[in-house]
Amino acid sequence: MQIKFCTKKDIADLIEVSTQSYIEHYTYLWLDNGENYIKSNFNYEKFEDEISNSNSALFLILNGQKFVGLIKLNIDSAANGFSAEQALELERIYFIKEASGKGFGKDAVTYVANFAKQRNKKIVWLKAISSSPAIEFYKKLGFVIIAETNLNYPGIRDEFKKMYLMQLNL
Repeated sequence: MQIKFCTKKDIADLIEVSTQSYIEHYTYLWLDNGENYIKSNFNYEKFEDEISNSNSALFLILNGQKFVGLIKLNIDSAANGFSAEQALELERIYFIKEASGKGFGKDAVTYVANFAKQRNKKIVWLKAISSSPAIEFYKKLGFVIIAETNLNYPGIRDEFKKMYLMQLNL
């Protein structure tokens, strides 16, 4: 597995990987099968804005020559009593279906933790849908649930609005 820092040259690949992984894993969350979310979040302008934002970092994950996932970080992002300088948010970690369950997720989270440590962060935090099997995955990697919130995005099914905020102490 390789992890590649993204520039604007990588936007087409980011769109392709994010759209494929989202369709394969998350359409059940939405009344419209995620069409609005995908259109709003996985387009050229959105990725261009994220790449241009000095507080964001996007990475593509490769297995050999094939892109199999992506990571989006918010480098300075306060949470749970930790200042923005102390905390890093793991906003997205997506894998296409064929790459799931092969250890890439664990390696990607280790990469994120090391990225955070290099920037003297105290924690990495993320949000995950409370009913997601990812909760157990994150717990195995040392994350703990620190709070609950609701996802208030138009079109999400009521039973999937509850989110956990999870934290990894570094």
